[in-house]
Amino acid sequence: MMPFNEKPKRPVKAVVISDVHLGTYASKARQLNTYLKNIHPEILVLNGDIIDAWQFSRNYFPVDHIKLLRQFLKMMEAGTKIYYMAGNHDEMMRRFAGISMGDFTILNKVVLHLDGTKTWIFHGDVFDGYMHRVKWLAKLGAKGYGILTITNKSLDFLLKLMGKKRMLISKKLKTRTNGSQNEITRFEKTVSDLAISKGYQYAICGHVHRVDKKRISNEKGSVTYLNSGDWVENMSSLEYYDKDWHVKYWDPVVDKAKEESPADEYYAKPSKTLFLKVFREVIGS
Repeated sequence: MMPFNEKPKRPVKAVVISDVHLGTYASKARQLNTYLKNIHPEILVLNGDIIDAWQFSRNYFPVDHIKLLRQFLKMMEAGTKIYYMAGNHDEMMRRFAGISMGDFTILNKVVLHLDGTKTWIFHGDVFDGYMHRVKWLAKLGAKGYGILTITNKSLDFLLKLMGKKRMLISKKLKTRTNGSQNEITRFEKTVSDLAISKGYQYAICGHVHRVDKKRISNEKGSVTYLNSGDWVENMSSLEYYDKDWHVKYWDPVVDKAKEESPADEYYAKPSKTLFLKVFREVIGS
C-alpha cells in the first residue's frame, strides 16, 4: 500500500539518461534522484559516463551520489529493467559487456523494439574522432572542465546577487572540448547514416552533453536523432511515451521526493583492443 503522503509515480515505457559523472563536484545526483523517484519506467537505459573514472577520487563520493546508486537498485526491485551502456569516462564497465544480473545488463549498445519501431542506443564516443586522436588532451580538458564548473557555481551566486542571468562558461567549453560545431554535425551525420542503413527509426546517443531531437535524412531514408544531454548542466533525459521519444528537463516544482544512503566503486584500465571490440559491436547489426 502506498504511504499516505506519497503521490503515485508517473508510468513511462522507457527512459534514457547519460553523462551523470558521479564522483565529480559538477554532478547533479540529488536532482536526478528526485526525478527518478517520480517516475516508474519499464526500461531505464544508463547511456554512459554515469561514474566518472577519469576524475574519480576516493576522497570524493558524497552521500547524494551513493543514494542515486541505491535508487537504481530500488527501481530494479520495483520491476524496471536497467541497461548499462559504458561511455568513455566509465569505460572500465566495458570489460563486463554481456553480463546480466537479474534485471541489470551491461552492454555496448541496445536496440529497443517499441510500438513497431527500432531505437538504437549507445554512448557515442566510438564516433568521436577528436577524443581518440588526442585522448590525453580530452582527459586534460575534462579535468579543466571540472574545475570550471566549480568556478561557475561561485560566479552564478554572484550574478544572482546582482540580479543577472546565469552564465554557463563550462557549457560553452564542453562544446569546444568535444570538437567544433562542424565536428558535432559530422558526428550526428555518421550516426544517422548508419542508423538509416540498418533500418532504425531512432538513434540515441549521449557523450556530447548537447540535448537534441532532429530528423536527419540522406538519399536512403531518414531517422530521428536524439541526444539525452547530461546531468551536469542540462539535467535532461529522454522519455518514451505516446509512441514517440520526448526530451525532458528536471523540474524542481514537479520532481519532489525523499532520500536515503551508502555503497562503493572500483576502476580498472581498459585496453585499445577493448575499444576496437566495442566499436565493432556498436556498428554491428
